[in-house]
Amino acid sequence: MRGRDEETGEFRDDSRSQQRREALEVLTLGQKLVALTDAQLGKLPVPEALLPHIREARRITSHIAHKRQLAFLAKQMRREDDETLEAIRDALDEKGDAARREVAAMHRVEAWRDRLLADGDAALAELIEQYPDADRQGLRQLVRNTLEERKRNKPPRAFRELFRQLRELMLAGSEPELPEPTGDDDAA
Repeated sequence: MRGRDEETGEFRDDSRSQQRREALEVLTLGQKLVALTDAQLGKLPVPEALLPHIREARRITSHIAHKRQLAFLAKQMRREDDETLEAIRDALDEKGDAARREVAAMHRVEAWRDRLLADGDAALAELIEQYPDADRQGLRQLVRNTLEERKRNKPPRAFRELFRQLRELMLAGSEPELPEPTGDDDAA
């Protein structure tokens, strides 16, 4: 029987379903590569033989033709060894993790900014405790200016500057987590 070991009766290769799943994974990887810019693509360990196929898939705008070119790119990628494809996947995942970390850092900065605007000096004292190098007076002034801007419906210049100052402060030092808000907000 084809595909079976005659002595044990076990299948020699992966099942058709498994082969199909692996082919779809390679197709998805190809779609990700096509979506990247040339600069981003240059940072990945993509073999030179695949680059013309990636560029061609980018160039084609017709839906069916683009789909056909992606399938051809996936076929060419399947001819590469598994280590090369794994290296490309790892490099793409690394970029995704870095972006997620950056977004999380920005969310921490925004949370501190909102907390400073809501809680005032109490939040500033906690921030100074976690970041001793912080400019207490400068941050206090920015908080006051931001609140004044909001009251007068002015452009958020101080609001943005407060964000920049907090981001620089948190990037320069270690990044402790935002403390949990107190229950004082319910009383207001």
